[in-house]
Order: sequence, then C-alpha cells, then structure tokens
Amino acid sequence: MIYLDNSATTKPCIQAVEAMTKAMTVNWGNPSALYNFGIDTARELRTARHQLAAAMGAEPERVFFTSGGTEADNWAIFGTVKRLGKRGKHIITTAMEHHAILNCTKDLEAQGYDITYLKPDSMGRISPEDLKNALRKDTILVSIMMVNNEVGSVMPISQMAKLTHKLCPDAIFHTDAVQGFLKIPFQAKTLGADLISVSSHKIHGPKGAGALYISPRLKSFPPLLLGGGQEGGYRSGTEGTPAIFGFAAAAEAVSKTFREDIAREKELVSCLVEKLSALPGVVLNGAHEAPHILSVSIPGVPTQNSINILQDAGICVSAGSACAKGHRSHVLTAMGISPEIIDCTFRVSLCRDTTIEELTQLVQTIEQNILPRVK
Repeated sequence: MIYLDNSATTKPCIQAVEAMTKAMTVNWGNPSALYNFGIDTARELRTARHQLAAAMGAEPERVFFTSGGTEADNWAIFGTVKRLGKRGKHIITTAMEHHAILNCTKDLEAQGYDITYLKPDSMGRISPEDLKNALRKDTILVSIMMVNNEVGSVMPISQMAKLTHKLCPDAIFHTDAVQGFLKIPFQAKTLGADLISVSSHKIHGPKGAGALYISPRLKSFPPLLLGGGQEGGYRSGTEGTPAIFGFAAAAEAVSKTFREDIAREKELVSCLVEKLSALPGVVLNGAHEAPHILSVSIPGVPTQNSINILQDAGICVSAGSACAKGHRSHVLTAMGISPEIIDCTFRVSLCRDTTIEELTQLVQTIEQNILPRVK
C-alpha cells in the first residue's frame, strides 16, 4: 500500500506504540492516586507534558491535554465566548477553517453572535489587510488556522496575532495548528497566539489525544470539563494516559528530525508538482506552501472515480477533509474555484516516511489509468 492521506491521519511511530504499550502494561495506575503506583504514573504524565511542551516551544504549565484537535478547537471557541461574551458579540474566522471551528461559529450565530468569515484569495491565502479591516471594537475572538488542511496554504499567524492585539487589546487570538504542528516552524512562546490547538494523530501519535496551549497572557480561562480537577482544573476526568504518553513520545521523536523531514518533504512536493504540471489535463489548486499537502484536480474525472482507480493500484488519497464526506469542498468553493474542478479534486498528503518512488508510482498511475478517462 502507498499511503498518501497523511493529513487525515498518520501511522503511529514505534516510539508512540512503545509508550502506549508501557502505559497499558506497566504504568497503568491512576495519576491522581496518592500511593506510589499512582504517583509514578503522575510523574510519567508530567514528563509527557514537558515532552510535548518542548516540541511546541511552550511553557509546560500552559499545555493542557484534550481528546484531540476538535475538542481543543471547541474549548478555544466556547471558552473565549464564556470569558468575553459580555464585552462583545463579534468573532472573526475564515471561510476555509476546519469544521471543528465552523460548526462552533454556526452554533454561536444561532445564539446571536456576529461572525465575520474572511474569504481567501484564489490561492487559499487570507490577507492580513482583510483581517485589519474586519477588526472592530466589539471583536472578542479571532480564530485562523495555521495551515489549510485541503490546499496547504500557510497563514501569517504571528503577524495576524500582533495585528489583533494591537487593534483589539482585549480580544483573544486562536490558531488551529493541527496541520501546522511539526510541519511549520513555530514556538508557542513567541508566536503571539493566545490559544493554539494541536493533535496527536497528525504527527505519528495515536488517535484520541490533542492539546490546547493557553498563553500566560490569559491568566485564567474557563474550564472545559468540571469534575475532579485534573489538568489544573481546566479539564476534569481521569487522564487518558496511554494516548497522552503516545502523543508525547511521538512529538519528541518527530521533533528530533523535524528540520530534515520538512526539508525532504518540500523537495518531494516540489518534484510532484513538477511532474504533475507536465501532464496535460491536471490542475493543481492553491498555494501548496506547506511541505505535505497538494490539491489535485483532473477535470472530467469525478473525484470518487480517481480515488477508486488509485485505490485499485494500491494508492490511498482522499477527497479532501476526511471530516466532510459527501459535501463539495467549502475550502475550494471559498477560493472561487469552479464546481467542475472541485468535483474532480483529490488531496495528496505526505509524511516523513513518504518516498520518491511512491510519488513516481502515483504520477504513473494518474498518467496511465486516470487521464485516459478524461471526457
């Protein structure tokens, strides 16, 4: 199998698997317990928090584990509203966010909040100038993804965060960094974002773990779950230590070769762009600035047909976001791309394990088995 759907999920690395196995067979105690067996697990939990914080460039005490990126996004949005909702009802996001953000803002619109959806240009980029023009005195939250999960455009998050804080000092800036963490260099301490969401299974960790970074600028933030006071009182409930330990181990392992990995992935994407651009009838969508995401269209061949042909050749790609099955891409729609192209688009996404031989096989299969079907 040639797996090219790494933006949906990645294969857990051996370090993550070993950490999870140990958590389920050795350090399986409750970290809240007051006897040595539980205290040992609590110590492992602290180590995991430090591992993830180091990979994020964050203060360990400002990193809080969640069940994944979606939960972290929901907490960021609804926590901000709970904290600042009395100051204003205006929220800014983009029309190309993940549905973990968009469905939250739709819910808030139904409650009377005014949501501004910034439109991307034809390459999938959001302009800081557009953000500047959208900011208002009653703006309480700006939420802009770091890397778009369908077309790979990279947003100038640091610039946008500084702009938000300059013009709206009380507003909170959040970035969904699920596709950016350990793909795009950043340090949480210096990025300027108040809230940063990350996910485990996008970086070769297990599913079921994520985290929200809460900047020291926010000395307090509304808790996500109430109960026994775990995660500093922010997210109660016995910690899912196997997934957390696997997440931390993956973050540590991937961060060690991060620079080399993204440099190699960039070379692979550039090579793929060159080869696909040489094929008549192939259209590439967006800026593909991230080192691991490429949106490909073959007008005349519906998306599912291309996916099926590639699958028959042992190649896995996706229609776009794995969370939006059966719907025309809202990202490509917001970019102004025609329905004829959108309905023939699939996404190729790489990881540190992807090889040039795999991408060569992809190009050959497209040329030999898909392009002849163009109507």
